[in-house]
Amino acid sequence: MPARPAVGGVPRTSRTAAAILDAAASVLSERGSSANMADVAAAAGVSRATLYRYFPDREALLDALASHALADSAARLADAGLERAPVVEAIERIVRALTAVGDRYTVLAGEQVDPDEVERLIAAPVRAVLARGIESGLLRQDLPADVLLEVFRGAIIAATQLIRQGRLGLEEASAVAASVFLDGTRAP
Repeated sequence: MPARPAVGGVPRTSRTAAAILDAAASVLSERGSSANMADVAAAAGVSRATLYRYFPDREALLDALASHALADSAARLADAGLERAPVVEAIERIVRALTAVGDRYTVLAGEQVDPDEVERLIAAPVRAVLARGIESGLLRQDLPADVLLEVFRGAIIAATQLIRQGRLGLEEASAVAASVFLDGTRAP
């Protein structure tokens, strides 16, 4: 479908697809697998027919959402300069980068994303920071980086939920997640 010009030079199709993907991330984050295409269309403010023009079935929508979430998360991590930052600062940058992706980040925990791509683009850079923290003695040495990675992932998901619920803003939720993770994983 060719993009139609819109105000500000942003094609309507791009804005509509982005709105659908954002709504899908929110609905899936809230309702999980019980969310259906009608729920997504309603949340996006489009008709079901419009939704199906962009994404012919649930699988196509989930694939697009996963690809978008992975690309956005990977780009933010690549831009964060993790390898040049001290461990504490790198962890804070990771949390800010991934909570900024919001509900789309939770899609990366699902089954729609190629695990090898998630490993290469998201988990490996985060694990490298955690391993640096363990090696330097900053982080606990009794737990491997993979265990810390799972705990860290949970803190980020909790931060995104607090943001979605309106209980904390992006910066505050990011700071809380980083602080709680670091306080709980620092070497004694």
